[in-house]
Amino acid sequence: MKRNLIIAAFLVLIVAILLYASSKASHSRMAGGQTAPDFALQDIDGHTVRLSDLRGKAVVLNFWATWCPPCKAEIPWFIDLQNKYGPQGLQIVGVSMDDGGMAAVVPFARKIGINYKVLLGNSDVSDMYGGIYSLPTTFYIGRDGRVLEYVPGLITHYEIERNIKAALASEALKQSASN
Repeated sequence: MKRNLIIAAFLVLIVAILLYASSKASHSRMAGGQTAPDFALQDIDGHTVRLSDLRGKAVVLNFWATWCPPCKAEIPWFIDLQNKYGPQGLQIVGVSMDDGGMAAVVPFARKIGINYKVLLGNSDVSDMYGGIYSLPTTFYIGRDGRVLEYVPGLITHYEIERNIKAALASEALKQSASN
């Protein structure tokens, strides 16, 4: 009996390691300069938003849900950072992965006062980004549409701001180098 438990625990561990490695491999292929997959999703005002329409802006693409406590912790930071860096070319895009759709997301976004684009996500977009297995998951995308950084889970306000500054500065460096 004890031997069977050890074998079962070992098999569970192997499966967990394989799933983790698969997830990391798919995301790591996207990081490091790969073009962010384009999508068309509806925002909470009923408009269709395409990622490609944001080309020329530094984009924070944040996958989240209304029921996710770490996601809720980030929202005030994103509101602040959109105000602070929006004039410099930042666009934060929240992709809600809520099963409740508009009925769950719209009242929440209005109550909290979200000032950035909020889109309704789906499994197709999740798959395009390597599968979103944890929330929040954030991609930092340069003005040229390339993924600069992939961050699963909650990080600090300071780290988010540092990633935003790097995305904005990397484009400025490219522009000054080409002049």
